[in-house]
Amino acid sequence: MRRYLAARITSWAGSSITLVALPVLLYQRTGDAALTGLLTAMEAVPYLLLGLPAGALADRWDRRRVLTLTSLLSALLVASVPLAAALGLLTTPHLFVVAAATSSSFVFFDAAAFGALPALVGREGVARATGVLMTWSTLVSLVGPALAGVLVAATGAAPAMGIDALSYVAAALLLARLPLAKPEPRPRRDLRAEILDGVRYIRAHPVVGPLTFLGVGNSLAEGAVMGLLVVVAVERLGLGSADPAIGLLFAATAVGAMAAGLAVPRLRLRFSTPAISLTSLTAVGILLVVWALTEHLVAGLVVLAVWQAANSLVSLNGIIERQERTPDHLQGRVNTTARMIAWGGQPAGAALAGLLAELTSPRTALLATAAAVLLSLLLPPARALARLTPSASRD
Repeated sequence: MRRYLAARITSWAGSSITLVALPVLLYQRTGDAALTGLLTAMEAVPYLLLGLPAGALADRWDRRRVLTLTSLLSALLVASVPLAAALGLLTTPHLFVVAAATSSSFVFFDAAAFGALPALVGREGVARATGVLMTWSTLVSLVGPALAGVLVAATGAAPAMGIDALSYVAAALLLARLPLAKPEPRPRRDLRAEILDGVRYIRAHPVVGPLTFLGVGNSLAEGAVMGLLVVVAVERLGLGSADPAIGLLFAATAVGAMAAGLAVPRLRLRFSTPAISLTSLTAVGILLVVWALTEHLVAGLVVLAVWQAANSLVSLNGIIERQERTPDHLQGRVNTTARMIAWGGQPAGAALAGLLAELTSPRTALLATAAAVLLSLLLPPARALARLTPSASRD
């Protein structure tokens, strides 16, 4: 686990550089805000397109090899940017290819990582390990971009990406030494049939299926809140569009996510899986109402942090439950399918809330989202989850 954690932290830290440097580099070259926004948005597309086949293939392949090779591939892709810039060959299409290809590589990395974690720590250690990973991921996402901004300003955007390439190489060296066994030989079937096995498992499982359904409402809510965060800051909290205090709102969400990462292992020891997810999603809906009505910055920071903690608990509890319950040979398929739902829900929530805010107001959009979240708790999947006894939910 230590090597795996070190590899992930190294990779996250390096990726925070490219997160800042790539859009900066594109905007410096083109001065086109729409293209820059498109670059960021398209990074989610490969998961929606490749998630299902990547999950099935990762269940077939040697996970350690997938983790290592995808890290090395990402290193080569990212390194091509400073190299091309140094040779005077860098173009705008090159930047889009790198963004799309590294995101595609990550899809396969993520699919293998879902199965690797239970194999490394045992199913009984998944909750603690996931909490640790979430805490470090959030910490890096909080500190990394700020430090990356300083680095980009000091060295230039293209040279800074060379450090990210080195971080991928360092991560690959650590991942190559993970004690992961090769998958047991299984009869090779049609890829589509194997993909459907993962979907059927989710639909049929009395706990995993409803948790995945809850994740839809949770991710839609996250998309709505984050998509309207700056708008609410300006129109409801009275901040200027360039006010540094807006950064505090993003920091508050990071604090909430870290708190959830630290709390989830302890909560799972004391409470049942349905109780954690249903209570947390209820809190997501109620706190969304409070957030929509908040008009003061300090109160907003507190509400947003607690809201993000509840939102992250729904997500983390679902991830842990899937990894603990899913058979090893289905880990990639089941978890990438659920991740696709979450990644698809966030942009959908942001788009719908943005449209409704434009037609009415940000407050109305957030209240409508809160109503949808709370109403989802009355639908059959949530009610089926609520009826499970604590012992049945742990079987």
